[in-house]
Amino acid sequence: MQQMKRRKSTPRVDPAPSRWAWRMQRLMLTPLFRFGLRAGLPFVVTLSVATWFLADPENQARIRGTVAEARASIEQRPEFMVNLMAIDGGDADTDAAIREAVPLDFPVSSFDLDPDAMRVRILEMPTVKEVSVRIRPGGILQVDITPRVPVAIWRTAEGLTLIDVTGARVAPIQRRDLRPDLPVIAGQGAPENVGEALELVAVGAPLGARLRGLVRLGDRRWDVVLDRDQRILLPTAQPVRALERALALDQVDDLLLRDVARVDLRLSERPTLRMNSTATTEWWRIRKMNSEQ
Repeated sequence: MQQMKRRKSTPRVDPAPSRWAWRMQRLMLTPLFRFGLRAGLPFVVTLSVATWFLADPENQARIRGTVAEARASIEQRPEFMVNLMAIDGGDADTDAAIREAVPLDFPVSSFDLDPDAMRVRILEMPTVKEVSVRIRPGGILQVDITPRVPVAIWRTAEGLTLIDVTGARVAPIQRRDLRPDLPVIAGQGAPENVGEALELVAVGAPLGARLRGLVRLGDRRWDVVLDRDQRILLPTAQPVRALERALALDQVDDLLLRDVARVDLRLSERPTLRMNSTATTEWWRIRKMNSEQ
């Protein structure tokens, strides 16, 4: 009986966990919670420490200084240094102008160079049509240019200017005789129509030195200017064909060797000749003599 009473007085231990222990065990079995403990918690702690560390201005200054020193040590390495600039494709004047427009103090690190900005600056020069800028192995800054080739001289009230086939200005010129190989054009819209002017010059090649130039009138048509104050007035449409017609008449009748001041071909069905003042005076004198007789 005593043993039975002793057994009844001994409490039974419940093997099941408590409510909170059970909930914690269930939570630990959740993949998202376990990932948060394994990765999220260390990240938050690290971020907090880094934020506290970087909030100090002295720490920020030390980091910036360390980064700058590391960058400088890399940028100043010999394999990244540019020692000279090579310019190909232009003459001596263009070479000097480019070196003046893009002043560089060699040696310079390639990290301090901006080839695109240099290209834009060089393209602003009137003598340069196209340019490429690159850094060659061996520390050479290579500049390859395509210069504008002047094809005519544009005469304006301000002076003489060389222009290329697109009508772009190349460079001013002091005197006409410095480029006797180029034709002279003038008038409003002449540069924009330089291609047509060159065709007229090619057709007028038989005139030789008598051809002094071309004048654009009203940005519509051309006058061919010859010596002896002669002009061939060309129409708006098909001026090349009209000039060929005038030259054919000259070959047959020596038209341009006569006392003619103007050959007006603006109306193709009715070409007109205008005599110069000397021929006109002589014509009126002869007519007056005939009338008196």
